[in-house]
Amino acid sequence: MMLSAESRLQFTPDLNICRILNGMWQVSGGHGRINPQAAIESMFKYVDAGFTTWDLADHYGPAEDFIGEFRRQLAATRGKEALSQVQAFTKWVPRPGKMTKKFVEENIDISLRRMDVESLDLMQFHWWKYLDKNYLDALKYMAELQTEGKIKHLALTNFDTEHLQIITEAGIKIVSNQVQFSLVDRRPEVNMIKFCQQHDIKLFTYGSLCGGFLSEKYLGKPKPRSFDLTTVSLRKYKNMIDGWGGWELFQELLSTLKEIADKHGVSISNVAVRSILDQPAVGGVIVGARLGIAEHIEDNAKIFSLYLDAEDSDRINTISQKSRDLYQVIGDCGDEYRK
Repeated sequence: MMLSAESRLQFTPDLNICRILNGMWQVSGGHGRINPQAAIESMFKYVDAGFTTWDLADHYGPAEDFIGEFRRQLAATRGKEALSQVQAFTKWVPRPGKMTKKFVEENIDISLRRMDVESLDLMQFHWWKYLDKNYLDALKYMAELQTEGKIKHLALTNFDTEHLQIITEAGIKIVSNQVQFSLVDRRPEVNMIKFCQQHDIKLFTYGSLCGGFLSEKYLGKPKPRSFDLTTVSLRKYKNMIDGWGGWELFQELLSTLKEIADKHGVSISNVAVRSILDQPAVGGVIVGARLGIAEHIEDNAKIFSLYLDAEDSDRINTISQKSRDLYQVIGDCGDEYRK
């Protein structure tokens, strides 16, 4: 199986990526035990199918180590030139406080060692407290490390539009911002997309499947009880659904998505992801990969041959108009992490 050319994006002059990114949050510990050997074997399956781009973080358990081991095995079995086919985007999530060049560099060096790379493809930076302005110092030091060759590109995770603008106006070149974006959570449409379009910034979106809720598995099912929510993702996105409009309206959304999916011969998840991929400024959608446990490679591949029409979008928008405005409930992108 090879993906179509539509699956690729020339994200930066030196990085050609798959628009479905393999999310590695699922190896961080809250989604079931991961067997390292089975995980690495699964990573080969993803890359061989064309899903060559990985999203991870310093705090996602062994995720950076998995990338390092996968790269070593890839080079050993297929030659070092094969490494150029894989892109790995990590994150740095420090505790707020005073930032020094030494401290920043030490943390970047940890990721370099764990991932077994000379330069990080993309460093996505997250900051917990906007009132602590040291985030600008951290980014300036990372920009220096970029000039020195340790980082290829700088990016953000869960920054709102206001602070993305502050960073941009400080002269720091940001190529992407990672935000929650789904048919339930459409907050990026309010301000974020427009700003990103104006400043050539891409969005990488997570939560686009609401932790798996946007699938046939939950269609026609009663509201899940707390002990049914067996993963961190399910607990998180059940709260998001409740804030958006509740289980009854969510079932109405799932029923509509099922009819659209049947019309195109695809799955509900395919429609949910395609809907977000089609939004302006969106570079890619992150889909969680439970490595060695559950694979959705063949189903995800169908996304790139799916084209939603105006009628499909209108039907989805009709449901959205019945929901609460999460921008009013929560605030801008990432605000849920800073309450």
